[in-house]
Amino acid sequence: MDIMKQIEENIIAGKFKETEGLVKTALEQGKSPNEIITDALSKGIDEVGRRFKCDEYFLPEVMTCARAMSTALATLKPHFTTEKKTTIGTFLIGTVEGDLHDIGKNIVSMMMEASGFTVYDLGIDVKPEVFIREIREKSPDLVGISALLTMTMPAQRDTIKAIEAAGLRDKVKILVGGAPIDQRWADEIGADGYAEDAVECVEKSKVLLGLGR
Repeated sequence: MDIMKQIEENIIAGKFKETEGLVKTALEQGKSPNEIITDALSKGIDEVGRRFKCDEYFLPEVMTCARAMSTALATLKPHFTTEKKTTIGTFLIGTVEGDLHDIGKNIVSMMMEASGFTVYDLGIDVKPEVFIREIREKSPDLVGISALLTMTMPAQRDTIKAIEAAGLRDKVKILVGGAPIDQRWADEIGADGYAEDAVECVEKSKVLLGLGR
């Protein structure tokens, strides 16, 4: 079996003990970190998400798969940090208040860093006031607001409203994403952009900063 397919299947099966070795093998075979994320890890975790939504997987299985994903990302991180040194922009990201999911957010953080952005990851369950405090302290060019549950989608709207009320809205570009999010929702809540996945987040971020098209 192709090494990328092995990594994908490994994530789906949640075989976290084998993950580090498989990722290292892929790197030794000349696969880039971006390729491994796009062609293996993202596909694997997307399938995990599908199975969870269809009640084929439950929380214990998802947590095991998440551990495999975290191991893969940790193995890749040193290779990201040596690929690019020049900062093309600053990106602040967090999962909204009430939402404890971070796999998609972690992939976005890694891809943004790999693409030359300085990334500040606020983690999960981030209150609007924390976003506001960190925007003031870090002065990011872009803010990513993630929501992985339908019930936490309104927290994206609340966070954007709080940023507006704090007088900071015109200082940052805001991107939203997450499994239940789409462009219509992004437009409705006043975000500057919507990204379906980590690759698109990089592309949209560059466009918003005038670095791409």
